[in-house]
Amino acid sequence: MIIGVPKEIKNNENRVAVTPAGAAAFVKNGHQVYIQKSAGLGSGFADEDYTKVGAQLLDTIEGVYAIAEMICKVKEPIAQEYPLVKENQLIFTYFHFASSEALTKAMIASKAICLAYETVEKKDRSLPLLIPMSEVAGRMAIQEGAKYLGKPTGGRGVLLGGVAGVKPANVLIIGGGIVGTQAAKMAAGLGANVTIMDVDLQRLRHLEDIMPANVDTVISNEYNLEEAVKTADLIVGAVLIPGAKAPHLVTRSMLKLMKPGTVLVDVAVDQGGCIETCTPTTHENPIFMIDGIVHYCVANMPGAVPYTSTLALTNATLPYALQLANKGWIKAVKENEELRKGLNIVNGDVVYKGVADAFNLPLQPIIRLEEEIPA
Repeated sequence: MIIGVPKEIKNNENRVAVTPAGAAAFVKNGHQVYIQKSAGLGSGFADEDYTKVGAQLLDTIEGVYAIAEMICKVKEPIAQEYPLVKENQLIFTYFHFASSEALTKAMIASKAICLAYETVEKKDRSLPLLIPMSEVAGRMAIQEGAKYLGKPTGGRGVLLGGVAGVKPANVLIIGGGIVGTQAAKMAAGLGANVTIMDVDLQRLRHLEDIMPANVDTVISNEYNLEEAVKTADLIVGAVLIPGAKAPHLVTRSMLKLMKPGTVLVDVAVDQGGCIETCTPTTHENPIFMIDGIVHYCVANMPGAVPYTSTLALTNATLPYALQLANKGWIKAVKENEELRKGLNIVNGDVVYKGVADAFNLPLQPIIRLEEEIPA
C-alpha cells in the first residue's frame, strides 16, 4: 500500500502521524511511505530520519494526497485540504465529526473512507487511540488552568497549591474518565483541593480508592454542579460521549454563580464542548472572557507538547495502521471489530450513529464489507 503523511497545517499543530520508527515498520512490511518535507520537524524528527529508513519525501501536501492510498494524519483535514481528499482514499486520523457539520459534509462529498481514531473501541469499551491524548490533555488542563489563574491573564490571582497560611485553589473536574483522572492527579499533586464529579457511582468508588486525600468525589447532577461552581477557582470540563457531541453541562447562566476570574478549561471542545459558552480557540489565541470568566478552549491541546504527544499517539496507532496497510481496510475491519467501530463515513455514507445523530443524517450499513475479498 502507498502511505501518505502530510504535514499538519491546523494552527500550531506540531505533531506528526508517523514517526521514523513507524515509517521503518511500514517499509519492512513492503509498503511505500511518502512524507511531506518537514512534516516531522515540529516533533523533533528531521527529514533525513525518514529517508534513512526508506521513506520518500514530497515537497507539497498536494503531492502526498495525490499519490497515497492511505493518509495518516493527527488532526482532521481543514478546509484547504477538503478538495485534496480522493474517492476510496482511506483517511486515518482524529475526525471528531460531531463538532463540525462542514467537515462531515466535505468528507461525505469526497466519498473517502474515514476511519476515526477516536471511535476505535475495545470490547471493554475503552478507546485505545483516544487514551494517550486524553492523558496528555488531562495533565495539560491543569498546567494551563494554573497559568491562566494568574492576574495578568484575567484570572483570580490564585496560586493552585497555596502556601503556608493560605488555602490552595479549589479545582472542579467534571467527568471521571481518562481526562478527569489525569487532571485530578496533576491538580492534587500540586496541592489543590480537588472535586471530581461523574454520573457513574462505580467510577467514583474507584476514584475514591486510588486518589489522595485532597480529592473528593461527588455525584454529578444539576444541583450539585451549580453548588460546586460557586466555590471553584478552576473548572475542567472532561466529559466524553464517544463519537457524539458532548452535552452542555455548564450553562451560560452558571457563569453568574462563579467568582470573577474563575478559569474554565473545556477539554471536550473538539467534540462540541461540555461548557455552553466555550468555542474552539488556538494555541495562538487560547483564551477569551465572558462575564468575567476566563475560557480556555484550545481544540488540540496536546499539539503544544508535540514530542511527548507524537510518541504517545503513534505507540497506539501504529499497530492498527499496519493492519490496515497489510490487509486493506475491508479485510482489516472485517477481522478486527475494534477497527470496524472506527469507521465513520464510507464512500459518502455515514455509518457511525453518533455522527448521524449529530446532524440528523441517515445511518447507513457498510455495504462494501459485503464485497468479496480476493484470495
